[in-house]
Amino acid sequence: QVRLQESGPGLLKPSQTLSLTCTVSGGSITTDPYYWNWIRQPPGKGLEWIGYIGRSGKTYYNPPLKSRTSISRDTSKNQLTLQLSSLTPEDTAVYYCATLRDYSDGYYYTYWGQGTRVTVSS
Repeated sequence: QVRLQESGPGLLKPSQTLSLTCTVSGGSITTDPYYWNWIRQPPGKGLEWIGYIGRSGKTYYNPPLKSRTSISRDTSKNQLTLQLSSLTPEDTAVYYCATLRDYSDGYYYTYWGQGTRVTVSS
């Protein structure tokens, strides 16, 4: 079973850059058949997909966030990293990493981390 654990700073100031790490255990980010996603949920709102990195290393981002987002990986540590620049208070959210898999009847999120809360405030 794949386990995901997010980590990173909980409080940042506007204009700073967020850097979060997702440590993966029980699976391989380079061989398992998943897209490795970052998703967030602002307070009182629904889930917002940020982007993913595939097992090949190819990335794809949510267009509204694309200019501020970078997802990378450290294959030696089996970790994913999310960087989100030019933060505003609207980036305050719980950030999750999650796996997405392509099954015969569609795409499904299969594993989620517990999430890490990020607050952007001056």
